[in-house]
Amino acid sequence: MLLPFTEAGRGRPVVLLHARPTDRTMWDAHLPLLAEVGVRAIALDLPGYGDARVPDGREVAPWSDVLDTLDHLRADRFVLAGNSLGALVALQAAVTAPARVAGLVLVGYRPHGQPASPQLQAAWEGERAALAAGDLDAAVRAGVEAWTSAGATDGVRAHAARMLHRRLTAQLAHGEPPQAADPLGSGPALRTLAVPALVGVGEHDMPDFHRGGEELARELGAGRPVAIPGAGHLAPLEQPAAFCGLLLDFVRRLTPQPPPAPGRRRADTHSGGRTAGQIARPY
Repeated sequence: MLLPFTEAGRGRPVVLLHARPTDRTMWDAHLPLLAEVGVRAIALDLPGYGDARVPDGREVAPWSDVLDTLDHLRADRFVLAGNSLGALVALQAAVTAPARVAGLVLVGYRPHGQPASPQLQAAWEGERAALAAGDLDAAVRAGVEAWTSAGATDGVRAHAARMLHRRLTAQLAHGEPPQAADPLGSGPALRTLAVPALVGVGEHDMPDFHRGGEELARELGAGRPVAIPGAGHLAPLEQPAAFCGLLLDFVRRLTPQPPPAPGRRRADTHSGGRTAGQIARPY
């Protein structure tokens, strides 16, 4: 499955993978910031989110869809930057095709096997209870409250609410698609992953994600996780400039990107340096 995308800029490809309650529009503020400094920023909708419709009953493998879409966009080697679900998919793609991944920037990660804190359990239950009662607006409010910090701006909260409303509407209509077998398995795959990595977490995120970030950083040999000031779980959405600063500093320390081969064709056309695409392919 080829995924809908928005991209801006030219240079080393940096692929932006969104969190669970959101879609690729969470990166709208990041694309121009990254393009201005010579990065080809590519934001993707993961299967079942945003414009990435999944036919009922179809099994999904988001990591394979990401890699297939980057093949289509002729991005052979890239940095993967993900928030929450996006961080998980970035890791899955990296263990599937490690030679293609130049680096990983992972924010708000929690392994599925880690026991949930009472705070996280309450967040899940608030959304589930509202949906069970048929109150979509209450479910959205619960999600926004859980995944953004108390200091989030009205604009950030409104953006998060729009994305979450769209996601929950699709979930109610179509359910959750079945998932393919996780390439991370029980964990040993991460310990063999020799890819430079930066692990981050929102300063005000739940303890689950601070703990998960610390464990992930140890497994990847990435040093101490970086706390993004003034942010909750959706740290890149709340603090785009701070996140881009961390990302760009990381990218600049990587091995220089080789120049593209002469005559290399871009996969799509540009308007003002920015392209949005809904790629169609039979499933």
